[in-house]
Order: sequence, then C-alpha cells, then structure tokens
Amino acid sequence: MRIRMKFSKRGSLKYIGHLDTMRYFQKLMRRAGIPIAYSNGMSPHQIMSFALPLGIGDESVGEYADIELTGSVSSTDALAALAACSAPGIEILSFKALPDDAKNAMSSVEAADYEIGFTNDPDLSAFSTFFAQNEIVVLKKTKKSENMIDIKPFIFQYRVAEDRIFLRLKCGSVNNTKPELVMDAFYQYLGIDFDENLLKIKRLDLLTVNGQDFISLNDIGLEI
Repeated sequence: MRIRMKFSKRGSLKYIGHLDTMRYFQKLMRRAGIPIAYSNGMSPHQIMSFALPLGIGDESVGEYADIELTGSVSSTDALAALAACSAPGIEILSFKALPDDAKNAMSSVEAADYEIGFTNDPDLSAFSTFFAQNEIVVLKKTKKSENMIDIKPFIFQYRVAEDRIFLRLKCGSVNNTKPELVMDAFYQYLGIDFDENLLKIKRLDLLTVNGQDFISLNDIGLEI
C-alpha cells in the first residue's frame, strides 16, 4: 500500500535542510512503529520520497512525503503514533492511501502556493503594475549555467494583501520558480536593494494538474 503524508514544518525546524528532514522522517517512522517497506539489496533503505525540497528558513503548512507500507494501519492510529513521536515544529496533517494509478508526489507537483511577508515595508500596491509588464526578465542561476529568462508565464496567480503577497508559482523539475526570484525582480522594479533575508516565506500547499485545474496533492487518496 502506498501512503501520502501531508505535514507542516514550522518554528525552529524551518532551519533544517532537506537531507536532515529526510533523516528525521526515517527515524520518525521507526519510533512510531509505522510498518514502512524497505528496498532490497545490500543496503536496504526505507521506501520514501518527498515532493519538493523546501528552502532553509522557509515555513510550510503543505509538505508531502510518499511511503510504502508492508502492513495495515488506519489513518487515525498512524496520525496518533506519529504525533506522539514527532518533535515540535513538524506535524503530520494527513495520512492517506493512494490509488494504484497515482504518480508519486515528486513527479506530480506542478505548482506551489506561497505567502510572502516582509520585514521592511515595500510598496506592495506597485505589484499590479509590476506584473502588468509584458515580460519579467530575470537572471536565473543554476549550478551549471546562468540564463536570462522571462518568469511571467510561471506566475500563475497573485494576490496582494495589506502587508503580504500570495503567489502561485510553477514548480517541479522543469521551470521551477522560487518566490525569492520573483521578489528579487519586484525589488529591482521598485529600485530597492534586495535581500532575501527581508522575506518571510511560507509555503501553503503543493499542487498538481487535474484536467485544466490545479488541485492539492492532498486531494489524491483516501483515509484508511
């Protein structure tokens, strides 16, 4: 049986990286007594995959991990066992069985919703005119290259509140767009020096495509 877990990562644990998060969950499965499956071979490991790494220092209430089970456990019992063994800052929010034809979380994710707060006070009312530009061209750096790209097609939605901005951005293995990249371009538009430490980023959810619509990864699967 394949299981999808949704979890939050908040407080001081937002400062641990992706690899440490993976190690944390490996230990959590053992301590909670979840009957997780292991791979075969000389060095067996838990069958577990995560949807999309979260930036260090970012909070999230919409992270996902997929696992395989060797035995049966109800969603209610699993959530109780995981809560009893979990550290403050990580909470398992759902535990659902995936249908046989469901893709794993890593290959499913197509977009992410973010809430962005600020420790300084930029003019957020200018975001609409910033987004109204024909192009939003930025320098995107990777380990292997640097390229000028137009990220406007990868900003699917935005909403400006009094002191924060909500963004729905393209993510995944192709054209992954980080909120820091969008905010860097916005600060340049305002003529303000950009420092990503000025941002308070919270990932709200990860989404996949269902027909013409985006749906939460949490909408796939059923409680058991």
